[in-house]
Amino acid sequence: MRRVLALLLLCAAPAAAADGDGAPCTILLHGLARTDASMLVMEEALTRAGHAVVNAGYPSTRDGIEKLARATLPDALAACGDAATVNFVTHSLGGILLRVWARDHALPPGRTVMLGPPNRGSELVDELGGIPPFDWLNGPAGSELGTDGLPATLGPVWPGVGVIAGDQSLSALYSLLLPGPDDGKVTVRSTRVAGMDDHLVVPATHTFMMNAPVVIAETLAFLRDGRFARDVGVLEAVEELSDL
Repeated sequence: MRRVLALLLLCAAPAAAADGDGAPCTILLHGLARTDASMLVMEEALTRAGHAVVNAGYPSTRDGIEKLARATLPDALAACGDAATVNFVTHSLGGILLRVWARDHALPPGRTVMLGPPNRGSELVDELGGIPPFDWLNGPAGSELGTDGLPATLGPVWPGVGVIAGDQSLSALYSLLLPGPDDGKVTVRSTRVAGMDDHLVVPATHTFMMNAPVVIAETLAFLRDGRFARDVGVLEAVEELSDL
């Protein structure tokens, strides 16, 4: 049923055939308080574009970031087998998990697209961290995402990283607490990180950006070309995805 829903959201069209053993393997890492189901539409698009996809679920609110990274990345990488190219598409906390892993381990050849990553930490955590309902909902990992938290200790990213930030919000209250343009959870400024190859701001919200046609089309472009296409409208994105 979940895959049927993803298909309907993406548009009904014939799937592209994977290029046998030469198909890139792309690992998906969802965000905080989400599950792998949040990445199903992205998974379907990548599969149709010829990627072998590993949609890695993990209990994001159960443990701290470093423990989550150690528990999630080895199995996800192993699932890619001997693929020559291993890409990553991450949402929010997923990008920080990957940065923690990459700090201590060499990543295989490939490209990475981070969606709404709190690369410089989240001002929202600065404001709301320590309040019991917030901490209960977001768990130990959430409390580590302040602007002086774990992300601030990580160095530049590796070559081949593109970042997509959203500037639309579903929460006027949260946006009041965030300085400058934001996606309702993370500021555009906070998504930037030293070493990234490209950065793109799109009209999307933090919660749903991974399902936005423009975001999916730009993700495919970066994984293919190493840069974002830019200026892709919704109609163009939907048409491109429907042709996969």
